[in-house]
Amino acid sequence: MRRVSLSTRILIGIVLGFLAGLLFGESILFIDPLGELFIKLLKMIIVPLIIASVIMGVADIGDIRKLGRLGGKTVLYYLSTTAIAVTIGIILVNLLQPGIGVDLALEQSPDTQPPSLIDTMMGIVPENPFQAIVNMDMLPIIFFSILFGVVLTSLKEKSEPLIRFFDSLNAVMMKMTHWIMEIAPFGVFALMAVVVAETGGDVIVDLAKYMATVLLGLLLHGILFLPLLLWTIGRGNPLQFAKDMSAALATAFSTSSSSATLPVTMESIEDNAGVDNTVSSFVLPLGATINMDGTALYEAVAAIFIAQAYGIDLTFAEQFLIMITATLAAIGAAGIPSAGLITMIIVLNQVNLPLEGIGLITAVDRILDMVRTTVNVWGDSVGARVIAHTENAVHRTTDSPGADPPLRK
Repeated sequence: MRRVSLSTRILIGIVLGFLAGLLFGESILFIDPLGELFIKLLKMIIVPLIIASVIMGVADIGDIRKLGRLGGKTVLYYLSTTAIAVTIGIILVNLLQPGIGVDLALEQSPDTQPPSLIDTMMGIVPENPFQAIVNMDMLPIIFFSILFGVVLTSLKEKSEPLIRFFDSLNAVMMKMTHWIMEIAPFGVFALMAVVVAETGGDVIVDLAKYMATVLLGLLLHGILFLPLLLWTIGRGNPLQFAKDMSAALATAFSTSSSSATLPVTMESIEDNAGVDNTVSSFVLPLGATINMDGTALYEAVAAIFIAQAYGIDLTFAEQFLIMITATLAAIGAAGIPSAGLITMIIVLNQVNLPLEGIGLITAVDRILDMVRTTVNVWGDSVGARVIAHTENAVHRTTDSPGADPPLRK
């Protein structure tokens, strides 16, 4: 019999985990270490994978002017799609008004104070790159890796030994990713079972309208807008591309971490979708760090939902400020589970909304986090495909309206 594909096995693990969580409840929590082990294995390879892939991506580009063009396209794409996602969320939350009539059973908001936008931007440049590696601070690691790759390119012959080293390291990390993904079905089974067992069903009923608003916004952005972008600009077939990226999307859904999913995203888009490493190794690590379409949409909806629950009328200017702040705050959100709860403090502070309102939504945050992380990873993937097409960096495929020409090596 032909072996069942990895993406199918992961989806089976998600379904079985959901059923196990419903049937066995909290008695299934003993398998939690299995899910944690899977996430730790993925996190283990993130830093060396990012360093090797970004350095090799920059070195392969070679031309610094081309690198600047690629970086400009990437940032413009990420900011534009995030702003559109936030706009979709704001329109929906104003139309559906999920916060009207909500019972304010508030909990204490988190004490953690997020860094300011200025601190986040200054933090991109590491004082000590090794400390950034130890702390897994992605933006400083990416900045140092890009700079390192640029210098390697400028040294030409003298840098050949180091280029060969990082090329080998990149190959090793991709192989390690492949091995780790063999246990993914068991890891996602445990993660899903624990989430369902801990969440239960009562809180979902209480916040059903709020959840429906967030989910509808995520679906509109992920199923309509991004595929349209992929079809018209990236010249890719959305259904085929989703199939190519299914392992990454399923991993994102189960782990709620775009950073932990990054190795799978890179493997899927290069091996299945035909995006060349010169683009994916630059666009995807940056996207896993700063591109949070789903998180930004969620934060905008949640902020206005909290205002509605408190009976606070927000002006157009205040809602516009929420749009800007949610877009920028999402850039600083870590690619880890529930990071959006922390950056939401920035959004609420900007329009003087009570931070205690976060207590309204914490109960269902884990469920929404799974979906918005999937949209985040989907947005990164579509971005890589779109930018790769504009750079003539997509291998010939049969999934596009007009197949891309083969790469010129």
